Amino acid sequence: MFGKRNTGAVAAIMPTPIVLCGTYDAEGKANLATLAWAGICSSDPPAVQISVRPERYTHAALVARREFTVCVPGSSQAEIADFCGMVSGKNTDKLAAANLTSSRGQFVNAPVIREFPVCMECRLIGRLDIGSHDLFVGEVLASWVDEKYLDGNNVADMGRLSPIAYAPLAGGGYYYSVGEPAAKSFSAGKSLMAK
Repeated sequence: MFGKRNTGAVAAIMPTPIVLCGTYDAEGKANLATLAWAGICSSDPPAVQISVRPERYTHAALVARREFTVCVPGSSQAEIADFCGMVSGKNTDKLAAANLTSSRGQFVNAPVIREFPVCMECRLIGRLDIGSHDLFVGEVLASWVDEKYLDGNNVADMGRLSPIAYAPLAGGGYYYSVGEPAAKSFSAGKSLMAK
């Protein structure tokens, strides 16, 4: 159809952002899980969604604690993000192995990781069993951004931050740095409005 080929019933949205979900386990140990199934899901209240497989160690902490952080790594931290997605917090102290430091959030009982450029403190407000993953919705209570990444409007500058994106299908399973702007939002499309 239209010169396209059906590649199957796959969620072909790409790239996906890479985030790390911070939780405390049952013993109070800080843990991180790397997630690619994540994103913004509401502006009011500000909320993000993360999807986690029920068998993942982080899943139990999310259900029990109902509070978590979502950290955005920079492209220089791809190795750490990859590592935190390959090993389980059940058997490995990921923060110690990756040389990361954390402190308890000011608004939630979850770890804020000092080394990541952005960390959001979230309180669980919804959970939905989708299938292979459960979708968790967290209301963002605070967003911590390293000052060196803030622009003049107190907003994270994506160019300086250089967050990581993941291309699970066509990208062959690689992480990518978010690059240069392609167009200005709510502006580039104006040329078509006149037609």
